[in-house]
Amino acid sequence: MAEWWRGAVVYQIYPRSFFDTNADGVGDLAGVTEHLYHVAALGADAVWLSPFFRSPMKDFGYDVEDYRAVDPLFGSLADIDRLLERAHALKLRVLIDMVLSHTSDRHAWFRESRQGRENARADWYVWADPKPDGTPPNNWLSVFGGPAWSWDSRRRQYYLHNFLPSQPDLNLHNRAVQDAVLAECAFWLERGVDGFRLDVANYYLHDRLLRDNPARAPDAPWPDGVPPGSAYGLQVHRHDKSQPENLAVLRRLRGLLDRYPDRMAVAEVHDDDSVARAAEYVAGPDRLHTAYNFALLGPLGGAAAVRRAVEAFERQPGRGWPSWAFSNHDTERVVSRWAGSEAPPVAARLFLALLTSLRGTAFLYQGEELGLPQAEVPYERLKDPFGIAMWPEAGGRDGCRTPMPWTVEGPHAGFSPAEPWLPIPDAHRARAVDVQRTDPDSVLSFARGWLAWRKRQPALRLGDIRFRDMAEPLLAFERRHEEQRLLCVFNLGPRAVEMPLADAERWQALGGHGLPGALSDGVLHLPGWGGVMAEAR
Repeated sequence: MAEWWRGAVVYQIYPRSFFDTNADGVGDLAGVTEHLYHVAALGADAVWLSPFFRSPMKDFGYDVEDYRAVDPLFGSLADIDRLLERAHALKLRVLIDMVLSHTSDRHAWFRESRQGRENARADWYVWADPKPDGTPPNNWLSVFGGPAWSWDSRRRQYYLHNFLPSQPDLNLHNRAVQDAVLAECAFWLERGVDGFRLDVANYYLHDRLLRDNPARAPDAPWPDGVPPGSAYGLQVHRHDKSQPENLAVLRRLRGLLDRYPDRMAVAEVHDDDSVARAAEYVAGPDRLHTAYNFALLGPLGGAAAVRRAVEAFERQPGRGWPSWAFSNHDTERVVSRWAGSEAPPVAARLFLALLTSLRGTAFLYQGEELGLPQAEVPYERLKDPFGIAMWPEAGGRDGCRTPMPWTVEGPHAGFSPAEPWLPIPDAHRARAVDVQRTDPDSVLSFARGWLAWRKRQPALRLGDIRFRDMAEPLLAFERRHEEQRLLCVFNLGPRAVEMPLADAERWQALGGHGLPGALSDGVLHLPGWGGVMAEAR
């Protein structure tokens, strides 16, 4: 059976911000179901749903109180069942977010664990005695700022939390905890989901000896995905995550998935060198199916950055299958990040085409098909605890989480009749779905045409990749699968470029894809944010 996820386009849905059906200003599962046709018409192969589990929402669902219950904010189990039925009828697979490194402090497991040191779940979380002076057991830091340890007066111990204090870390060194989280995964596989996106999959295990992390050298590369103003980046995270034993947990996850036909898992990897770690996690049939990293989710764009990241993955042993994303619910939207706040629509089209031309599975975040720029959310409207903690040096995650604009007219861009949980900027309303659906020159129309064209190119979906040397801002690579060989050239800058192609006689320019650009008389003609696709003669 063909592995559907290889070369697939997975559309990420942030349910809070997709569509609101019950007029409370927050998106819900019924809203996702209502607009799944938009995703199917786009040409995506699957959707990834960010968490909808019962949660106190301190981190907007990434703090799970009950893995087997839908939070009433989003609906009910019946709603997810209807969503799965509708998605499968539209030939869309459904991946759900599984947050297995930590839970909410309201989870029944943690409530029992913190009652004392002798109960059945006493060691289900990471507990440690203080130093003699009462300070935390080591120097580990939280991603969200401050120490990664909080004091619990009942146990007179500290517990580990790599994120918020309300997100205690599970002790996955404990086999019983592994069994428990695998059972939660099995519950959803039995219910019919097609796989999982594994949140912070390299955070599952910690150093048993709780050794201090070393300081990062002043001239060392800054870690992927960490804002420059964050103290988290001042450490080399050698002991608080990415432990060698993590592979054993991933093997157990893969073993579970292999018991269900045609299911898969993609890992999120947030590490000092997230490309190498992601490659390690997919380097073999007993590991995960694919993984994405943060190398292309940061401020460094351009041809050299993309080539560096992709080639770094390709050099890793194991020849695993990568995934790539340019935007998601944790990062500034790519058009603003790489092309500036006034980026033209043609830049959004180019980024979408480039993302889905790389070897791997592409993760397309909601709104990228509309070319949405990053929203500016005023401080008094911020909801994101990370953004509030890092203000003003880092804008946080609210600007990429604002609601989808469905209509240019009507209240709140057709997202909800009530005031939305985050504001919708005018720049997004002007790019609403109903405006772009009927405009042949829109980003949405391009996205639909491009993805339909891509499905007919096996080299783009499944082929190997080999880069060619070209000067910035040009990025060129070949994709080859069986008898098809394609040359892809992208201009990642606003100025037009013309240059001879040394072996032009070997290539025939292809049409029908929608990118502006030409190959004629041996010369590449690339307008700003243009591209050329050619097939070997």
